[in-house]
Amino acid sequence: MKINENFLKIQNNYLFSDIAKKVAAYKEANPSADLIRLGIGDVTRPLPEAVTEAMKKAVEEQETVEGFRGYPPEYGYDFLRSAINRNDYAARGVSLSDDEIFVSDGAKSDCGNIGDIFSVDNLVAVCDPLYPVYVDTNVMADRSGVLQNGLWSNFHYMPCTAENGFLPQIPDKKVDIIYLCFPNNPTGMSITKEELAKWVAYANANDSLILYDAAYEAYITSEDVPHSIFEIEGAKSCAIEFKSFSKTAGFTGARCAYTVVPHELKRGGVELNALWGRRQATKFNGVSYITQRGAEAVYSEQGKQQVRANIAYYQNNAKVIADGLRKAGFTVYGGVDSPYIWLRTPDDLTSWEFFDLLLHKVQVVGTPGSGFGPSGEGYFRLTSFGDSEKTREAVARIVSVFSD
Repeated sequence: MKINENFLKIQNNYLFSDIAKKVAAYKEANPSADLIRLGIGDVTRPLPEAVTEAMKKAVEEQETVEGFRGYPPEYGYDFLRSAINRNDYAARGVSLSDDEIFVSDGAKSDCGNIGDIFSVDNLVAVCDPLYPVYVDTNVMADRSGVLQNGLWSNFHYMPCTAENGFLPQIPDKKVDIIYLCFPNNPTGMSITKEELAKWVAYANANDSLILYDAAYEAYITSEDVPHSIFEIEGAKSCAIEFKSFSKTAGFTGARCAYTVVPHELKRGGVELNALWGRRQATKFNGVSYITQRGAEAVYSEQGKQQVRANIAYYQNNAKVIADGLRKAGFTVYGGVDSPYIWLRTPDDLTSWEFFDLLLHKVQVVGTPGSGFGPSGEGYFRLTSFGDSEKTREAVARIVSVFSD
């Protein structure tokens, strides 16, 4: 019996696990400390009432013989797939069929699991900094090579820094799989339709595939920023899109998301839609009926209003953080089309040095930029998902130290 030794290549601790350990140690040494957490991107507002009412009704249905539902369909109930299609795509002028939409338990799961349908011989391009799941799951699948100076030898890295507006540069060679996330986690920056169209053109010209993570599209406020890559002509033949109800409607605990794989997307003469469907039917149990009824309610008129109110709450937090830090002299990015604030660490501090300083001096927890990749060094991420009063207090604490 042999193990998958690729798992041994990955650092033992996930970024957010490292943060949790540091915070736990500090809390144990300082039990009375009033910590404010603006690190991990978990939401704090409760589920919209329209959602919980729909879920309660679904629970009551399960108490009856007529209403009981057993195993859910692997690809999602028709009522939810249809609601997603009408509201997230048809309403934006994008034509899809319902069977191009696959309901899942999270965008994180799908971003990692999608690699199951690809050969390990593909050359993968990733942004730097990036959401760690994109890299780690490919390392597990043996697409990585060896680690050299924080970078895997078999990946094509695309640095995203202030110098290039935090936008990846189109490769000067052929790559097979491209991970793009916009609005971006961690930098909070967005991409215009004009810029995204360049990526679609590159992918179609090079028979490449774009894996497009649009988990934060609900926070977009800029008119020239697309909510879906399929708003770009030609994207259906070169892209798979991931979206989630987590940051949109507060489903981080309830777990529901979806992935779109168009029928037009073929490689080697094979529809990737069929491959992903086969993967899901074999290795995924589906999302519960109760959860999917809750997700459907997101698209009701009441649900839309309540979701917009929660998003506005977080958007206001983002503005409070960005405005406050700028007044204190920080260089700040993001927070306009995203719930994330990306800032330069002051006084040439490393990302982890700044983390420790905030934790020990003002009891505020954020995320070191270096945890998202080498190009994240010297940056730091704060999220707007906290309580509004606590967010204001956190900003006031930081300003009190750094505005002198």
